[in-house]
Amino acid sequence: MASDLGRANLLSALNDYFSVHDEEMLFKERFIGLIKNFDNCFNRELKHAHVTGSAWILDESMNFALMTHHAKLDKWLQLGGHADGQSDIRQVALREAQEESGLTSVRIHEDKIFDLDIHTIPARKSEPEHEHFDIRYLFLADKSESVHINEESKEISWIPLIKLDELTGNNRSIIRMAEKTSHIKGKVSPVW
Repeated sequence: MASDLGRANLLSALNDYFSVHDEEMLFKERFIGLIKNFDNCFNRELKHAHVTGSAWILDESMNFALMTHHAKLDKWLQLGGHADGQSDIRQVALREAQEESGLTSVRIHEDKIFDLDIHTIPARKSEPEHEHFDIRYLFLADKSESVHINEESKEISWIPLIKLDELTGNNRSIIRMAEKTSHIKGKVSPVW
């Protein structure tokens, strides 16, 4: 069960969040409404929508993003997944990044929200169509470390940012994160 403190901290982070992208500011209001109005918003048992966490993982040059070819959705996406009751979504994103890639070098770049997205997940088997309210955080990792694929992925690969539009079919959500990366590139020098 999500803690009240975790929920309050996330609402505070969302209230402070600003983006120059209009769609994200619309998403922000919907996020706040979902979290305030549904105690179980961090659980997939909330059938119409639930909060998820994603990791936008870059190499130290910030020229490559670690992407997964998602097995169920058959799309190239950033790593991430369900909160499963946890309200510390940054920790959810980190957990998912490590579980899906096997990387041990994954480190948070900034302890603040990097991107917001709401996207529809199609109905499948006994699961109805629903929305993922996805909170993304920016991470860095050592590109020379071996990645390990799990059952959730068809493939995991470091993709040059300039190839993401082609690979993802111009997925606006992915392209937006790549654009944000270009604005911060060069401002960090990680030490491994």
